[in-house]
Amino acid sequence: MQTSPAPTRWAIALILTVGILAVSTAAVFIRLALDAADQRGVGFSLVLAAMRMGIAALMLVPTWRSFHPGQIQRRSLLYSMVAGICLAIHFASWITSLSYTSIAASTTLVTTNPIWVALLSWWIWRERPTWLTSVGIGVAIAGSAVIGLSDLGVASPGQHPLLGNALALIGSWAVSAYFLLSREAQRNGVSTQHHVAITYSLAALVLIPMPWLAHTSYLGYSPRVYVYISLMALFPQVIGHTSLNWAVRWMSPTLVTLVILAEPVGAGLLGLVIFQEYPGPMVLLGAMILLSGVAIAAIGNQDRPSMPSSP
Repeated sequence: MQTSPAPTRWAIALILTVGILAVSTAAVFIRLALDAADQRGVGFSLVLAAMRMGIAALMLVPTWRSFHPGQIQRRSLLYSMVAGICLAIHFASWITSLSYTSIAASTTLVTTNPIWVALLSWWIWRERPTWLTSVGIGVAIAGSAVIGLSDLGVASPGQHPLLGNALALIGSWAVSAYFLLSREAQRNGVSTQHHVAITYSLAALVLIPMPWLAHTSYLGYSPRVYVYISLMALFPQVIGHTSLNWAVRWMSPTLVTLVILAEPVGAGLLGLVIFQEYPGPMVLLGAMILLSGVAIAAIGNQDRPSMPSSP
């Protein structure tokens, strides 16, 4: 099992801040790529997801030199591999959601991870949530319902906001499982760099054939599309997701979860500045209710630092 000295609190705070800033750019790069290609729908969304993970996996090729599978428990490798499949599901569903609903709604719903982490931990590890966590879950679900119903009969950047909101929730469920499995893999001896190399590579392998199954090509788009995809792989994926994986290893997952609540705020502000995308009042109300519920649930879980969480 590989060990390394614990970093200082300032180092953890700095890397976590960089990670949050990086993941906040994801929705913007996705929307820029969608607009540059003038494409919407499942096929092109799968192209974005597959290329994002494929490029990210290539960026991490050097980490394989120090990878020695014989020194790692089989169970740990299995955790990392299943986490990679969950990550593929997360990106396939969440990126597709941005073709159908607003950035504010999508990023708010996809960051409900603490709710699902608490429920999964209760189901899998019999870790019953505290009463405060249960209250937070109820509040967050109410906020999700407000967002889900907000776009009925209202003009939206997407054509099917209910579908987009549902896909964002599926993305949240998948990434919740991803970070639970990631926590277990790192607990059992897989280093952060090797874990992300495994998960990113496997996610790419799962996603790469999907655009072809949807009869969509990887070729023929403007150079700007490929630039945005490369930036998506570098900033929100390699820098952002890897930083969050690293942070959750060294500090309380509850604190990581609370900081991650800044992602939809940052993404929404970027969407407002770049796309002049003004969320409707019901979306804002639902977001406030939902994020309040997530915060309550995370605070209610603060006495259980061993429980994983997710961005």
